Amino acid sequence: MAGNHAAMIEPDQRPARQGGTGGPEMPKKTEAATGGETTMPDGDVDLEQLLRLAREKTVAGRAALVSSLTDLFCGSHDTLSNQERALMGEILRHLVHEVEMSVRQALAARLADRSDATRDLIVALANDAIEVAHPILLASPLLRNAELIEIVRHRTLEHRLSVAMRERVGEDVSAALIEAGEEEVVATLLGNAGARFSDETYARLVEESRTTPAYREPLVHRDDLNPALAKRMYWWVSAALRHHILEHHQIDPATLDDSIEAAVGALVPDGAETEPRASESARRSPNAPKEDEITPRHLVQLLREGRVSLFEMLFARRCRLRPRLIRRFLYEPGGEALAIACRAVAIDKPVFASIFLLSRQARPGDKQVDPEELAAVLGLFERIDGAAAGRMLRRWQRDPDYLNAIRMLEDGRLLEDGAAEGCENPA
Repeated sequence: MAGNHAAMIEPDQRPARQGGTGGPEMPKKTEAATGGETTMPDGDVDLEQLLRLAREKTVAGRAALVSSLTDLFCGSHDTLSNQERALMGEILRHLVHEVEMSVRQALAARLADRSDATRDLIVALANDAIEVAHPILLASPLLRNAELIEIVRHRTLEHRLSVAMRERVGEDVSAALIEAGEEEVVATLLGNAGARFSDETYARLVEESRTTPAYREPLVHRDDLNPALAKRMYWWVSAALRHHILEHHQIDPATLDDSIEAAVGALVPDGAETEPRASESARRSPNAPKEDEITPRHLVQLLREGRVSLFEMLFARRCRLRPRLIRRFLYEPGGEALAIACRAVAIDKPVFASIFLLSRQARPGDKQVDPEELAAVLGLFERIDGAAAGRMLRRWQRDPDYLNAIRMLEDGRLLEDGAAEGCENPA
């Protein structure tokens, strides 16, 4: 191999410089230190010395050659042609695995932020031991996303941490880092303002933050996090806070929920609602009646006329519920939720009976109402306490992500030890 390296740097194999007929003009001779350490001040390299070093097979000789070529490469930016740089890069790539780690570390440190280095050499250094690879992974502009992804998938935790700290990390590389499932790497990546994430990756991280507290703070501080996802995270932390307060203090749950909703609403910008409330939808409709015009008689008349969609919107507005929830109440078997909602907004029994019967006729499939079903739901309506129905309606009016977080916590699916770390400060 020594002969090959020597041949690669013979002067008669290099292109002549403009204004000359021979090989490239080389600086004057300097002396190399013995014992494996070579000092090449100011980029001065002697051609005869390079040839001698190229023929040496000792570790010290290889180290001296790498050091000399690196000095020449880095110190002769304006005098070396592209072909000469490529030749040097190729020689260094062949030599890099024959020298000790300290030499490779020095080479990596000098080439890390250079855009004119040979890509194959940079890739080789990036795949080396982390002591060598770190500066390359952190700063080299020559590494492509595909190469970074291969390193993420096949190298060590330390390599992945270095990639996560790059000034810019593309969506595909971020996804590969997260796929590795290492909490320290993901937290580092989230704290990197130059990292980019797809919507799908963000949704996954937000979901994982339920049980991984280390993700929560860097996630909510990211400027590019979708407000709806940020709000969902606030609800999970708020559910843990709610659980803690109710366990240790005597306080009305509804009052506490009102306070938590107000606090989260102040933290999250407008537009974070995943589904608009009925009142907002109605305000956008040019033909929507005013609030005091939505009377029980008017609602029944809409059903008689077959204007079911408008009935759903206005009944949802009267109850201050989302239209999707109202549709579920109207058409689900039994009618218990519809009875509670009507009781809560002071609709009397005859009007409720009409709404129940007419809504059954509007549902798909079987439109017949079993007399026993009607009798059962009317009996339930009579037994419902108005104040209790109001409390239930207020719960339904709350944000569905908040209700879901509370339900998951109560079911034991949100780990209490993980939630407790974030429950003192919902932000």
